[in-house]
Amino acid sequence: MLELASITAGYERGLPVVRDANLTVAPGEAVGLLGPSGCGKSTLARVAALLHRPEAGTVTLDGTRVQGWRHRAPRDQRTAIGVVFQQPRLSADPRLRLHDLIAEPLRATGRRDEAASRVAELSDTVGLGADLLGRRPHEVSDGQLQRACLARALVLRPRWLVCDEMTAMLDASTTAALVAVVEDYRSARGAGLLTVGHDRVLLERWCDRTVRWADVAAAPVA
Repeated sequence: MLELASITAGYERGLPVVRDANLTVAPGEAVGLLGPSGCGKSTLARVAALLHRPEAGTVTLDGTRVQGWRHRAPRDQRTAIGVVFQQPRLSADPRLRLHDLIAEPLRATGRRDEAASRVAELSDTVGLGADLLGRRPHEVSDGQLQRACLARALVLRPRWLVCDEMTAMLDASTTAALVAVVEDYRSARGAGLLTVGHDRVLLERWCDRTVRWADVAAAPVA
């Protein structure tokens, strides 16, 4: 279970973007978090992905309370979660070729020997041709780069996925392709999914349940 309880979080102490938010995702479940731009849902997604420490509240992952965020989180917790962001160009190192971008988490966790086979497998899964793997981010389209970012999120076989408006910058065909990849992965691995966005139709078609931001977090203080 991924549990967020009474989460308050922001980027300046005393000025929370998220206040008293509560959300749970069960193993194998797809939960959509629906809210308008600027409401704080991306901040809550970063807390859920262990990338942003909240000011208050608790995150519990697979029955263990999270004590550290980012590089301070234990490796087994960090590697349990795969993340895909809205803007692939902001989440990809422009110096890396796509092959190395996908393999980066393996190398960071001392599993270089798996890189060649996993990159080959996942590039095929997400629809990246071998000719694209030698290119850098500025040499591919947004859709191609987001395919690589999804492959990177899956490379460690995470038990949980957090997708922060993953398809917001993509055309309809690429959106459908990447959603299908995520769903195939969930079906095969029993992974839980938290996906946030403002497209109600997409979330309701994609997810087992969709929750509205107003039902998750307290209203901001005026």
